[in-house]
Amino acid sequence: MVSPPEPRRAVVIEDDPDIRGLLVRVLVKQGFDVTEAGAGLPGVEEVRRRKPDLVTLDLNLPDIDGLEVCKLLRQFSDAFIVMLTARADELDKLTGLDNGADEYISKPFSPRELQSRINALFRRRPSAAADSAARGELERATEVQQSLLPKEDIRVDGYDVAGMFRPSRSVGGDFYDWYQTPDGLHLTFADAMGKGMGAALIAATVRAVMRSMGHRQDLDGAFASASKSIATDLDSSNSFVTLFHARLEAASGTVSYVDAGHGLALHVRSGGAAVRLPSGGPPVGAWAGTQWPQSSMELAPGDSLVVVSDGVLDVFESVEDFTDAVRSAAQSQESAQAASSAILALAPAETAEDDVTVVVVRRLPEEAAG
Repeated sequence: MVSPPEPRRAVVIEDDPDIRGLLVRVLVKQGFDVTEAGAGLPGVEEVRRRKPDLVTLDLNLPDIDGLEVCKLLRQFSDAFIVMLTARADELDKLTGLDNGADEYISKPFSPRELQSRINALFRRRPSAAADSAARGELERATEVQQSLLPKEDIRVDGYDVAGMFRPSRSVGGDFYDWYQTPDGLHLTFADAMGKGMGAALIAATVRAVMRSMGHRQDLDGAFASASKSIATDLDSSNSFVTLFHARLEAASGTVSYVDAGHGLALHVRSGGAAVRLPSGGPPVGAWAGTQWPQSSMELAPGDSLVVVSDGVLDVFESVEDFTDAVRSAAQSQESAQAASSAILALAPAETAEDDVTVVVVRRLPEEAAG
C-alpha cells in the first residue's frame, strides 16, 4: 500500500487575532497543517520546531520588526515566506524581498489572492519525489566529499599545519589531502568542475590517483602520470580538475609544487607581502598532452604557504583585494588553525555560493621551533 503524502506545513506569524484566524482558515483549506504565533520571536521558534514549507509573516509585530524575523528565518529555513503588511510603498516592498521574502501582499487582501500567490510559489518547487531524490543524492555527495578529507592532524617538526573545509549547499568537488613523509609532507588541493555526486566522485578518483604516486621522487613526472591516469574519467564526464600538488622538505623549507590551473596558492612572508604562486598550466583534463613544470619556493621561518579555493576569491572584486585580505588574515593569527578560520570567515556561509576550502602550512619562527 502506498502511504499518503505528508501534508504541507505552514506557520502563521501575525499579531492581529482576526487576520491570524483568516490566514489559518485559508491555509487549512489549501491542505496545510497550520500552527500560529502572535509575535516575531515565538514565530521564529515555531518555524525552527516545525520546519514548515510556508511562512506568512506580518511586517508590524509587537516584539521585533518583521524584516528582522525574515532575516532570522533565512539563517536556517528555506521555507517560502509570504510577507503581509499595510506598508504599501515601493521601498518597503523591495526591502522585504531583499531580506529573503518570496512574495509580498499588501493589506487588505482577499483570500483568493492569497491562495493564488501561494499556488504560484509551490508551482516553482519540484515534486516531492524529485525533491527527495535530489536531497538523497546531495547527502551521498556530501558523505563522499567529507570522506576525502584527512582524518588526522599532521605533525611536522618546526611547522604548524591546518586545513578547513566548508561545503556549499550544492556540494562541489573541493578537497584537500595531506600525508606525512620521512622528509616532511605531501599536500594535494583540488577542485573538480561541477556540483553534486559527479564532482564528488571525480574528486575521489583524483585523491586516490595522487596518493598512489606519492612514492615517486620526480614530482612533475608523478604529476604527469597521475594526469594521464584520470584523463579517461575526465573525458567521459566532460570535466576537468584544478590541482595544486606540493612536497615540503621540512629541514630546508623548500616547497616543490605543480600548479595545474589552480592559481590560488600564496607565499605569505613573515611581516611582509603575499605573493601568489604562478600557475604552471591549464586544469587537468582541459587539453590533451599538457605538461606541467615543477616549481619551488622557500619557506623562511615565520613564512606561510596558504592555499585557498575560488569560493574565497569570489567574494572580492579584484585579485589584489583577495591577496591582501588573505595576507592580513594569515598574518594576524598566531596559529595555522586560527589563520584557517580567519580566511574561511572572509567568505561568510550565508552568502558563499561555492565550497570554501583553505590549507595553511606555517614554518614556525626559529625561537618557537627551538
